Amino acid sequence: MLNKYPLWKYILILAVLAIGLVYSAPNLFPDDPAIQVSGASTALKIEQADVERISQALSEARIAVKESGLSEDGKSGLVRLTRLEDQLPAKDIARRLLGDDYVVALNLAPTTPQWLRNLSAAPMKLGLDLSGGVHFLLEVDMEKALDARRKVYEGEVKSLLRKERLRYRSLPQAGGAIQLGFSDTQTLEKAQGLIRKEFQDFDLTSSERNGLQVLRLELTQAKLAEIREYSIKQNLTTVRNRVNELGVAEPLVQRQGANRIVVELPGVQDTAEAKRILGKTANLEFRLAATPDAPRATTESFEFREPGRPPVPLERSLIITGDQVTDAQASFDENGRPQVNIRLDGHGGELMNRATRNNVGRSMAVIFIEQKPLTRYVKQVVDGVEKEVAVPAFKEEKKIISLATIQSPLGSQFRITGLTGQGESSELALLLRAGGLAAPMYFAEERTIGPSLGAENIAKGIESTWWAMVFVSVFILLIYKFFGLLATIALAFNLVLLVGLMSVIGATLTLPGIAGIVLTLGMAVDANVLIYSRIREELRNGLPVQRAIHEGFDRAYTAIIDSNLTTLLVGGILFALGTGPIKGFAVTLSLGILTSMFTAIMFTRGMVNLIFGGRNFKKLWI
Repeated sequence: MLNKYPLWKYILILAVLAIGLVYSAPNLFPDDPAIQVSGASTALKIEQADVERISQALSEARIAVKESGLSEDGKSGLVRLTRLEDQLPAKDIARRLLGDDYVVALNLAPTTPQWLRNLSAAPMKLGLDLSGGVHFLLEVDMEKALDARRKVYEGEVKSLLRKERLRYRSLPQAGGAIQLGFSDTQTLEKAQGLIRKEFQDFDLTSSERNGLQVLRLELTQAKLAEIREYSIKQNLTTVRNRVNELGVAEPLVQRQGANRIVVELPGVQDTAEAKRILGKTANLEFRLAATPDAPRATTESFEFREPGRPPVPLERSLIITGDQVTDAQASFDENGRPQVNIRLDGHGGELMNRATRNNVGRSMAVIFIEQKPLTRYVKQVVDGVEKEVAVPAFKEEKKIISLATIQSPLGSQFRITGLTGQGESSELALLLRAGGLAAPMYFAEERTIGPSLGAENIAKGIESTWWAMVFVSVFILLIYKFFGLLATIALAFNLVLLVGLMSVIGATLTLPGIAGIVLTLGMAVDANVLIYSRIREELRNGLPVQRAIHEGFDRAYTAIIDSNLTTLLVGGILFALGTGPIKGFAVTLSLGILTSMFTAIMFTRGMVNLIFGGRNFKKLWI
């Protein structure tokens, strides 16, 4: 029988419609502005009492709190606010209340009902131009980078002098220059010639001070510029790697000026975690435990991260650092304790093997190095008013995370144990895998991103979608009458299906993406126009109603496929070659083509078959 669908096709259409409605529904529930609080380390947990203290402090500051409590995983606290403009004042109050041991970040908390979240339904990720993310401005501490490089050079210079048996006295650095003392001019001249031959990056000057011949080694201006450039580039690469590890969709990470990095994360929910990972300066040092008869000048004592254990003296000389780590993966040992499996590069593996093969039976320590951010508040006059302004600073912390006996020579692969939990092992592996920061960074600026084109333009973008649907519907109704009504229903279904599909795959909606939706609605009726025009033509040729409907759908099918495939090809090219907003437009356009083909070919025909199939109609309203 003509124009009849089997039952399974109707069930399929209804199932697709139901799925589209369910997964597009979360977009009806806008996010709440919020602040999120978590510990600066994975070992530090936020408690319900802390969240209640924050809520009380905000209420006293006349900031309306909508809701507060711990997150579902219990690792952070979330305070929902009623107004977006209250986020920054609330963040400052919470940070001063809790201190530097906690991370306070801005957030957008979802309001999707629990039953939808149980079905893994979530709203579309909104791009930064649609108020959907967080903006960080990170400033690199260049002085720390220069100090770290000077320490490396100082160690190499002293090692060279010891190798050549030239006696020297270590002097503190002054004005960014390494200083060495010699007992006589002859020794100074020998050291000066040796250093000038081996190191071309220093300007060397000498002077006499209190009977001591002093040699100053100051890095050249060219070398200082090179170190600064390397530091910002290395930090930029590391931040990009860490953002990729976080799985953020369409992030923006770019350099700004000489020592700043801009990071924009659209659609991020756990911004506290993002902030903690991005700004963390983590590195490792591998050192041998000092022997009992070692001179005090060659040893240094370190505490354990785990409280209650006494400090341990270690050798000052390093085996390797975390810079030689090429891969790190968190796992568990045979007893179920967390560990990190380390892989070193060729040079690092050689150094590790050289150090351990001659020291089997001795202990080797793994030191975890952090630059912990500190916030000091100083009084400054701003616009004629004295205010307390937060000034960021850093405190370097070196603590032992593992101390184990060397059982056999190690190579380029080994493991780190002694970690406090799975969270710490996962974080350490992520930081080492993403790469170390060449210098500490602090958050010079943080804010939620409002619409870059203004709220008025966003409202107009959404409004244009509805006007496009209205005008297309009016046109199709006037031209094709009752069949135009069916096309309008299919158009509404197409919009629901497109929004639901974008929500399911996690596509990021931007203002150009809205333009893609508007274009999709305009193009969606093309297939209906082809089909209806063909049905009209068959009726004019004298075919009966049922045959005309059948031939109209079948003969228009090829033209519909060809026209949509060419547009889909263009969308694929735009996605492959474009960036940012162009990609957003291409994704929306391509998905819209797929949903339009389904609604025009299958859904519209299903409605026509259901209404007209198997019935004796003499005339059609088309």
